[in-house]
Amino acid sequence: MSLIEKPVETAERAKFYDKIDGGSYTALWTVLSSIITPEPKSACVSHLWHFDEAKSYLLEAGGLITAKEAERRVLVLENPGLRGQSRITTSLYAGLQIVMPGEVAPAHRHSQSALRFVMDGSGAHTAVDGERTNLGFGDFVITPAGAWHDHGNHSSEPMIWLDGLDIPIVSVFDASFAEEHHEDEQPITRQTDDTKWRFASNMLPVDYERARLSSPIFNYPYARSREALENLKKQGELDPCHGIKMRYVNPVDGGWAMPTMSTCLQLLPKGFKTHPYRSTDATVFVVTEGKGRSTIAGKTYEWAPKDIFVVPSWKTVVHEAESEAVLFSYSDRVCQEKLGLWREDRGNAVPL
Repeated sequence: MSLIEKPVETAERAKFYDKIDGGSYTALWTVLSSIITPEPKSACVSHLWHFDEAKSYLLEAGGLITAKEAERRVLVLENPGLRGQSRITTSLYAGLQIVMPGEVAPAHRHSQSALRFVMDGSGAHTAVDGERTNLGFGDFVITPAGAWHDHGNHSSEPMIWLDGLDIPIVSVFDASFAEEHHEDEQPITRQTDDTKWRFASNMLPVDYERARLSSPIFNYPYARSREALENLKKQGELDPCHGIKMRYVNPVDGGWAMPTMSTCLQLLPKGFKTHPYRSTDATVFVVTEGKGRSTIAGKTYEWAPKDIFVVPSWKTVVHEAESEAVLFSYSDRVCQEKLGLWREDRGNAVPL
C-alpha cells in the first residue's frame, strides 16, 4: 500500500467496489492518498482583493439594500478555489461590511466568534453584551461566541470594516445556533469602554471569574498597538521572517485573544524583505499602512493600504516593504496549536 498512489483497479476489484457501494461502504485503499496527504492539500489558493474596488461595490450595495433588511450588509471575500462556500480559507470566513450614516445593523447573537478590523471611516460604534465602544481606523474588535451585538453609525460618512468569523470551524462540528434580539439595538447597561478600564490596564478585578474563553477586552485600539510596534522598531530587533510581529493577547491567561482565531499586527521597515516562510495556518492579511509586495508560492501580489490578501496553508511567502508597512492578520493557528497540529518552516532563518 502507498500513501501516494492508489492500487491498480482491476475489473474484479471494480465489481467489488460497486457491490459495497450500495451499502454505503468505501474501500479505504481507494481514497487513502486523498484523505491522508504527505503535505497540506486543499483547494484554497492565494488571492488579493483591492480595497478601492471593494469600496465601490459596497457603496453601490448601500443604495440597493438597507442594513436592517440585509441583517448584515456584507460582501463575502470568497477564495477563488472555494467559490460558493463563503470561505476565504478552508477554516475561516471573511467579509467587508458597510454601515451607512444613520443606520443600525440589528442586534443578534450566534455560536460563531467574530472579529472586526476597522478599515474606513470613523464615528460608528459596536455594542457587545450591553457595552458600546467607538470604532476608529485599525481597531481590532472582538464579538465573542454567544454575545449580543449590534452596530450603529451616527457619523456623516459610511463605515467599513472587515468581518472575520470561524463559520467553517463551527460548521464542521454542526454546532451553529443563532438568535435575533427583539430590539434593533440592545439595552446599554455599562459605560462606554467599561472593559478597557477593567481589563486593559495590566489589572483584573480582584474576584474576576472567567465567563468566556475569549478576551474580556473587546476593543484593542490601533493607536496603542501601533505605538508598541514603533517603539519596538527602535530596538532594532527584527525577526527575519516577520519583521516585528506581535500577537493580540487575552489578559486573563496571556494566550491568544480569541479561542478559534489568532490575530497579529506586524511592522515591516522600509526596504525590509522577509526570509521565505510557511506554516500550516492559512492566513488572511490586511494592509493597514504602506506599500509593498508579497510573493506566495512564486506568484507576486502588489499591495497598498487597505488591500486584503490570503496565504494558503504550507505555501511559502516572502513579504517586501516598499515603504514602511503594517499588516494585520488572522488565522486558525490557535486551533491547530490546541490540537498539536501547527507547524512552521523558517528555513535557516533565526531571530537576529
